[in-house]
Amino acid sequence: MDGIPGDAPDGAPDASELRFSLLGPVRAWRGGEPVPAGSPQQRALLALLLLRDGRTATAAELIDGIWGEEPPSQALAALRTYASRLRKALGADVLVSLAGGYAIRPAGGALDLAVAQELAADAEKARTAGERCTARDLLGKALGLWDGEVLASVPGPYAESQRARLEEWRLQLTETRLDLDLEVGCHAEAVSELTALTAAHPLRERLRELLMLALYRCGRQAEALAVYADTRRMLADELGVDPRPELSRLQQRILEADEELARPVEAPAAAAPAVIRPAQLPASVPDFTGRTSFVRELGDRLASAETSVMAVSALAGIGGVGKTTLAVHVAHAARPHFPDGQLYVDLQGAGSRAAEPETVLGAFLRALGTPDTAIPDSLDERAALYRSTLDGRRVLVLLDNARDASQVRPLLPGTPGCAALLTARTRMVDLAGAHLIDLDVMSPEEALQLFTRIVGEERVAAEREASLDVVGACGFLPLAIRIAAARLAARRTWTVSVLAAKLADERRRLDELQAGDLAVKATFELGYGQLEPAQARAFRLLGLADGPDISLAAAAAVLDLPLYDTEDVLESLVDTSLLESASPGRYRFHDLVRLYARACAERDEHPATGRELALSRLLDFYLATAAGVYAIERPGDRLVDHLEPVGRSGLEFTDRHDARDWLYREAGPLLACVRQSTGAGTVRRAVDLLWAALDLGESGANAREYESTAQAVREAAKANGDERTEGRALLTLADVHHTSGRFEQAEQEAEQVMRLATAAEDPLPTCWAPNARGIMALYQNRHADGETHLTLAISNFRSIGDRPGEASALCNLSRIHLAMGRTASAVSLAQQGLDIYDGMGNTLRGANARYALGLALTQNEQREAATERLYEALSVFHDSRQRFWEGMTLFRLSEVDLSAEQPASAAAKAEQALTVLRGIGGEWRRGNVLTVLGRALHAVGQSGRAHVCWREALAIYEGSGSPEAAEVHRLLALAAAA
Repeated sequence: MDGIPGDAPDGAPDASELRFSLLGPVRAWRGGEPVPAGSPQQRALLALLLLRDGRTATAAELIDGIWGEEPPSQALAALRTYASRLRKALGADVLVSLAGGYAIRPAGGALDLAVAQELAADAEKARTAGERCTARDLLGKALGLWDGEVLASVPGPYAESQRARLEEWRLQLTETRLDLDLEVGCHAEAVSELTALTAAHPLRERLRELLMLALYRCGRQAEALAVYADTRRMLADELGVDPRPELSRLQQRILEADEELARPVEAPAAAAPAVIRPAQLPASVPDFTGRTSFVRELGDRLASAETSVMAVSALAGIGGVGKTTLAVHVAHAARPHFPDGQLYVDLQGAGSRAAEPETVLGAFLRALGTPDTAIPDSLDERAALYRSTLDGRRVLVLLDNARDASQVRPLLPGTPGCAALLTARTRMVDLAGAHLIDLDVMSPEEALQLFTRIVGEERVAAEREASLDVVGACGFLPLAIRIAAARLAARRTWTVSVLAAKLADERRRLDELQAGDLAVKATFELGYGQLEPAQARAFRLLGLADGPDISLAAAAAVLDLPLYDTEDVLESLVDTSLLESASPGRYRFHDLVRLYARACAERDEHPATGRELALSRLLDFYLATAAGVYAIERPGDRLVDHLEPVGRSGLEFTDRHDARDWLYREAGPLLACVRQSTGAGTVRRAVDLLWAALDLGESGANAREYESTAQAVREAAKANGDERTEGRALLTLADVHHTSGRFEQAEQEAEQVMRLATAAEDPLPTCWAPNARGIMALYQNRHADGETHLTLAISNFRSIGDRPGEASALCNLSRIHLAMGRTASAVSLAQQGLDIYDGMGNTLRGANARYALGLALTQNEQREAATERLYEALSVFHDSRQRFWEGMTLFRLSEVDLSAEQPASAAAKAEQALTVLRGIGGEWRRGNVLTVLGRALHAVGQSGRAHVCWREALAIYEGSGSPEAAEVHRLLALAAAA
């Protein structure tokens, strides 16, 4: 319970003062220590006095409140005894006698009910002021003060009436908070709670109304209408009345697909605007120079967007020609024409891995106020929602550094009033309707003007000819001029002639004088040529590594330097602007600078093996660290003993949370390193790194990138004829495909693993492959085959002394026996697996064993024990970021609740499972959850909504040819006949 005891809310007394609780059992504390409240009648007296808010209660009122119309003969004496005991426990200055009665006047914030009332009042004020998020948080705190039944176990008519009053108030607060949930766009999260509440309070129409609206905003229109049908039928049967007009109007608006209904409620006039107005444009450079005609041309195009079809302008030119600078300057000038916001993204089109449109759309939708839970998975759905969100708004979208038209098309607003401004190296001739502009280098006059603004008029005026020589040597390329001028401005002892003389050296400007992208490369040569040898080496070698950024520790591995020396050299590169500091301890190159750094490495790194060794050290660092993380998460697991040896140590962790955080934080660079290491000399370590980082794929967080990386490793190994590596890569693919519900594909891959690993005499995959085949056989209802595979897996694991692997196979065999009706054996096998994991301190995999044991205990009708094991597993999965297993455990808990005839709780957990498993687990598992959700809803009288769930599940099963379709047909038939 929030606030009592524990951290007190604002205004609470010191810990040494008395504090009281009524919103649950009647309790008192002094300084955090409980104060005995005595017998039920004594607690009734304490509660009655506290509920009078400091007013005096007469003896007659107290006797009537505690005993009602038939008090005992010695009621007055008993009352005085209870008062005396309370005074002794609480203090004579707390419970006082006044005018033949008693009173308690707690300090401000000392009574949980008073705190709740104050929070509720503050929430009402915040909501009136339009601060809906604040109001929602305040109500959440108020509701958090409840701790079970109000005045629990307190007798008497007064306690009974107050219990009913406070429960009604709690429901009103809950309805208000859920209403605010919907207003701020948290409809997906609200569905689970509303499902449980409507089951617990079936006649409360406001809850039904909120549930209909939440479902509709989640795109579940059929379920929303089914809730109305269920409500109308129930009210007619129970009370002989129709739904209230508000509910009927809501049904009609849902039938009409009212677009306004799908949006959060607008804030009142006095409140802050409900629509988020992003302002993502990068800062415009203060010394922007020239480009007058282009500024005017683009400005006119953007100004016309308000009254014309959506305007698209595309700037093309070589790298460093100033496309981004011009676009940002024009965008800032056009901001008054786009009052609803400006979006910006670097599409990284010049790099090896351009930004994916679906990723960009997700970021844009969040910036526009769309909650994560409302963002769909597919590119087409995200693009449609993006265009719908922009409809009626005037927003400017700046798409910088695009790769091609196919990357850009999904990101265009597509509605009048909006405009898109994009930059790219190539002309977007295949982008229909785009206004194309080819941006060339500056004129000599503009180039000298830019140089002057950065260096200072006085220095340029004193050496005009030398200044012309500088900008001429820069090829009038804006980025080159800016870098040269910045270096000169930072060195007050240099003259312009000194810089001109340096540029006159042909050895340093030959590349600069060439055409195309080489001009950009030559520009960066200005900075690179001034680096100390250690800086230049770091610049070259760090540019070799793929990935969005690099950590300090990984950079130290690349450079083969101590950590502190690495930080010194990297920070000096940041000072030269050749490297960026993304955040403390993390560094990144601009994509053009990375390309230039690699060109330098190819040209200057001798011997050439130095480049290969740098990337090999990076691979060793990631493999060693990932293996350490794996070992912490899975104590005793033998995988770490079967990995390729490495020549460099990695980071060491003592805390599993720190280790896990590292793995997820390094996901992008780590997988990029694997993709980059598919050559014959490194691919074995690459696949082992992929295997050690299996959580990235299994959790669902990085499943797609993990899968594509595993596929690349598999193809490389196959091309090299490396059966060992190909088998290991296929094993990781089989695990990803199992998690995503592609069981047939996973089975085929696991079968190939067995063949390849046997041929390569690779023992560990010969254990894991039959283990995987056994679980695939379970999902495909081939139970005898599954038992054969898993028996082999257990034998193989035992032969190499892999106890955790043995435990995994035992738990999987438990599920096979469960499916075959051998419940007692299933319980025993799962318990054996759990004992092994617990004995080795393997928390994460112990959760998998608890999951398997929970299933077996459920079928064995040991529901209480099953629930305990599943909740233990759920806690670990949630803590370990294992979204897939967290969602599956919620699903299994809903099955337990359903078997225990607790359908409301089952429905709530099934809704939570659907939310957690969104985008992972595959459609077959979604069908399973929908089937159970339908059963639970049907049991609480929401048969219409249940039918919607079953029909959706049926479509999934029939589409995949799953035998579960027959059971859903049966459920629908039984419901229709009822």
